[in-house]
Amino acid sequence: MKYLVLILFAIGMPVMFAVEVETVEQVDLFRYTGTWYEVGKTPNPFQRSCVSNTTAEYQFIDGRISVINRCMSKKGKMKSVEGVAKVMNDSNSKLKVSFVKVFGKQIFWGDYWILGLAEDYSWALVGEPGQRYAWILSRSPEMNQETYKNVIAIAVANGYRSDAFVLTPQN
Repeated sequence: MKYLVLILFAIGMPVMFAVEVETVEQVDLFRYTGTWYEVGKTPNPFQRSCVSNTTAEYQFIDGRISVINRCMSKKGKMKSVEGVAKVMNDSNSKLKVSFVKVFGKQIFWGDYWILGLAEDYSWALVGEPGQRYAWILSRSPEMNQETYKNVIAIAVANGYRSDAFVLTPQN
């Protein structure tokens, strides 16, 4: 019985000390739309073939947010994927995105939470509540080192490891 309690305690420890992901207080989606450059990210399976020049473009179309993600592939070709985003809370800081459409209906929705956002909307930190994926976005292809460190600090405060991020080359 003593070992069972120890095992259950050990399994539960990561949950007990997990950091809860928090979003920004408010997002003006009209200011958020437009083109964003990916400055860095946590590696993920759905961007495996992307090596550089990654961008995300958001637009309002028919009451929804249109999403177009682009990147340069390992083979030197520009790839793109189109999807939609829908708002999940009153502050506009939690969205769901889908890039899969079957018979005219979007399926496989993923969390897109805005964890950090510059007052002037010049950069954003996007992640999800499971702390598996995150993206550092900027309105320009480059971000100065001080701003990057500040964004990483927000990521760490939300439970991400600072060494989990890799820079995205923008040519």
